[in-house]
Amino acid sequence: MSSPASDYTNAAIPHLCFLNLITNPITLVSTLLQLEKNSPPLPYPSTLRCRRRLFIDIKMASPSTSNRVNKLAGHVAKSGQKEYRYTLPNSILTDAQRQEYEDNGFIVIKGCVSEAKIDRWSDRFREICEKPAIRPVSMTVMRDIALAKKLTGTDTTNMNSEQVTTKVQDFQDEPVLFEYCQDPVILKYVEAFCGPKIVASHTMVINKPTDLGMGTSRHPLHQDLLYFPFRPADRICAAWTAMEKVTRENGCLIAVPGSHKTELLEHGYPDWAAINPAYVGIMGITSEVKYVHLEMDKGDTVFFHPLLWHGSGRNLTPRFRKAICCHFGSGDCRFIDVKGTIQQELEDEVKELSKIKFKRLGVENVTDEMLASMKMADVWEMKSRVVQGDQMYLPIEEEEDKAH
Repeated sequence: MSSPASDYTNAAIPHLCFLNLITNPITLVSTLLQLEKNSPPLPYPSTLRCRRRLFIDIKMASPSTSNRVNKLAGHVAKSGQKEYRYTLPNSILTDAQRQEYEDNGFIVIKGCVSEAKIDRWSDRFREICEKPAIRPVSMTVMRDIALAKKLTGTDTTNMNSEQVTTKVQDFQDEPVLFEYCQDPVILKYVEAFCGPKIVASHTMVINKPTDLGMGTSRHPLHQDLLYFPFRPADRICAAWTAMEKVTRENGCLIAVPGSHKTELLEHGYPDWAAINPAYVGIMGITSEVKYVHLEMDKGDTVFFHPLLWHGSGRNLTPRFRKAICCHFGSGDCRFIDVKGTIQQELEDEVKELSKIKFKRLGVENVTDEMLASMKMADVWEMKSRVVQGDQMYLPIEEEEDKAH
C-alpha cells in the first residue's frame, strides 16, 4: 500500500494536475512545488519524467494560462522566503542579526564606535557642563534633584559641574556632540532599521549619577515611542552607545525581549519616594516581567525599537556612568496629531516646559494663545535634523488615524 507522500510520485499525477491547470492553477503550482520538494532523487526516474511532462503541458497551454501559472509559481515560491517586519535589507546586518532584532527588539553591536571618538565627546560634555556660555540656546541641561541638593545645598556656584549634571539633551546644534548622529558606522546600522532617508530627532548624553539611597538614579521600564509624535514606529530606532564600561553595578540598561511587539501603553510616574521630571514608566507592570541586563564595554552600541520596554537600575558605584544616545526616524515618517490619544498628557507637559524655556531665553512675544495652538509635532520638528538623504518628516495630515 502506498503512503500519501508516495502518491505524489505515481503516474496518475500528470492527468490530475493538467486538469487543475484549467480549473485551479493555484493547485497545480502547489502540486509542482510539493512534487519538487518531496520527490526522492535518482532512484525514481518516473518522478523526473512526471515533473518534466507537467512543465511541458504548461508550455503547451494557452499563453494567458501559462503566464498566469508562471506568476502564481513566483508568488508561491516567494511566500516560502523569510519575511522581516522590523528590519530592512542592508549589507551590514547578517540574517542572524536581523532575526535577533526581529525576535527581541534590540541588538548589541560590539565595538561599534572607536574609543578616540568617545573620548572626544566625553571631553566636550565636560566643557558644556562647566561653561554655560558655550551651550547652544536649544540645549537642555538636567540635574538629579537629590544629588544637586546634597552637593550644593544653597550654594549655586557648583551647579555648573559634571558632578551634578545627569543629562545634556537636545545637542542637535552642538557640532562636536552631533558628530555622533552623523557617524558613518552608526548611520549604516540605522539604515537597516529606518531606510536610506534618516532624521536625527532626540539627542542625549546621559551621565548617570551615584544613587544616594532614594532611587533617583534609576529609570522605570518605559517605551520611548511615548515621546515621539511621528510614525510608523517600525521605522524609528535608538542608538545607545556606552562611553565607558556599563555593568549591573553602575546601572546598565535593562530590556524585556520581545516587548516591542506590544502597542504603546499607558505611562505615569511610579510610586517611588523620589523621581526626576519626565522619568515616567509603564503603568501596571508586575515583578514577574522577565528582563535582561545589557552589560556593555566602551564603544558597544545597542540599537532598539521605540516600543521596547526598557529602563535602567541604580548606580551603586561611586562613579558616574556615561552613554550617548540618539533616536532616528525614516524621512518617510509622518508627524501625527496626538490630541485625544495616550500621548496628549505628555503634549500638555511639553507645552508647559516650552513656556518655561521661552521665558528663560528671553522670548517675550510667545502668548498663551500661541502655546495653546502648539502641537507636540511642532517641538519635534524644531529639534530634528536630516542626517542622511534630504527629507524631513512629512507634515500632519488633516484627516488621519490617531496614535494608539
